[in-house]
Amino acid sequence: MEKYDAVVIGAGNGGLVAAIRLLQGGAKVLVVEKHNLPGGFATSFRRGRFEFEASLHELNDFGTKDNSGDVRALFDSLGVTDKIEWLEIPEAYRVISKEEKIDATMPFGVKNFIDKMVSYVPESKDSIEKFFELAKNVHAAQAYTNSVNGVTDQKVMLSEHANFVKVGSYSVNEVLNAIKMPKKAKDILNAYWCYLGAHCDDLSFVHYASMVYRYITKGASMPKMRSHEISLALVERIRELGGDIWFNTEAVKIITSKQDNGVEGVVLNGGREIKTRHVIANCAPHIVYGRMIDKVPEQIIRETNARKLAGRGFTLFLGLNKSADELGIENHNYFLYDTMDTVKQYELMKTIKNNRAQATVCLNRAYPECSPKGTTMMYFTTLFMSDDWGNVTAENYFKTKEEYAKEMIKRFEQDTGSKIMDSIEEISIATPMTYARYCGHPEGDIYGYESQYWDGLTPRLLMMAEDHKTRGLRFAGGYSMRLSGYSSAYFSGDITGRQTVGDIKKEG
Repeated sequence: MEKYDAVVIGAGNGGLVAAIRLLQGGAKVLVVEKHNLPGGFATSFRRGRFEFEASLHELNDFGTKDNSGDVRALFDSLGVTDKIEWLEIPEAYRVISKEEKIDATMPFGVKNFIDKMVSYVPESKDSIEKFFELAKNVHAAQAYTNSVNGVTDQKVMLSEHANFVKVGSYSVNEVLNAIKMPKKAKDILNAYWCYLGAHCDDLSFVHYASMVYRYITKGASMPKMRSHEISLALVERIRELGGDIWFNTEAVKIITSKQDNGVEGVVLNGGREIKTRHVIANCAPHIVYGRMIDKVPEQIIRETNARKLAGRGFTLFLGLNKSADELGIENHNYFLYDTMDTVKQYELMKTIKNNRAQATVCLNRAYPECSPKGTTMMYFTTLFMSDDWGNVTAENYFKTKEEYAKEMIKRFEQDTGSKIMDSIEEISIATPMTYARYCGHPEGDIYGYESQYWDGLTPRLLMMAEDHKTRGLRFAGGYSMRLSGYSSAYFSGDITGRQTVGDIKKEG
């Protein structure tokens, strides 16, 4: 059998970064990917004269050379930053809600954000300043936690990161209520919640504050040639470092030892066997434990099944034959809600009948030349918080998805005043079935496991050592310790890759 120090299963964001970290640590590495392209959801596709971005709305925490974020620092250390041409996103977001009659556009930059919030809610100044102070403390504590691989010193946490300890076990709404933030300010600030896929009564304040802080302080960026440009740059770097990456190659089984149930190898489609003692799985633990390993300890089965799948994806891609100015599309990033009560909106998002929330992007507002002159490219995304698409029959599938897409367009027109229906040149629709088929995610889940009190960002980071139960097997990507999202997936690959290098060195 061919032998590698480590095999990475899946060439998604986390897997590609993990492979580079392994190679930089001196390991002999093989990446196997069942698709003929890298990136997983980090890809693009063409319809007519439009090249659509498959999933990335904007990459947070990247920053600029003069205001570098953690993602840029990571990409610098991986050796890929300069392989990609970057665009800056013009503003943070515009949020529109029917119930509260909110229409607010928020900028990047802490001072700018606070000033704009105060213009909408004059009495919010003290609380929004307090929020960013706490968010800064959270960011510093997370940097420390990552630096020690989750094995924190209690004295350091209490002495240097006391505010993190104070807020660490509370939800977003609990902390915002404690700092007496006015309701309208909370509503505007909480617009990002759908990007994390959990409502603000459940969502950890630490997780949310960290994300918002990174967005607002460092801005957001986008690769000029869509997220697939990042994927290709990572693959190029893997090959520069001497790694092997095989496409059209599916890992179908992980061979485990009879002595300790640890990793001994990987079986590929067609029966080819690769000998290795280390596997990084850039896929769902449900897939690995349910399909790829013969003997799974009962404890792992219980722990995996206790976790809750997060949002299932639905995306509508439109190529329009008029410019954004002609269509009246003013912003890059829109959040459209029926209500800013996140618990109520979360419940509405469980069914096809009631879910009308959307996060919608017009890439032309960040990059006017992303589509041919005189045209516009848009993508509309929503999440389903249950498997309601599993109730759609095969006979009704196409009708259901087309009707739902029409409702998304109608909602956007009503809320923004833009008229786009009559200008559609190209249309493509991805349902949870599409995502399940494309990346093999259970129920079309695109957000990994839901961030909850007991299974949120902080518990996962602090439990990294305890979560490593199968010798030689670690996970990267949206289902792992950093949860879902592009930057989170990259950081998970960084952490997992470095941990596996340590595992290999310990074995000698």
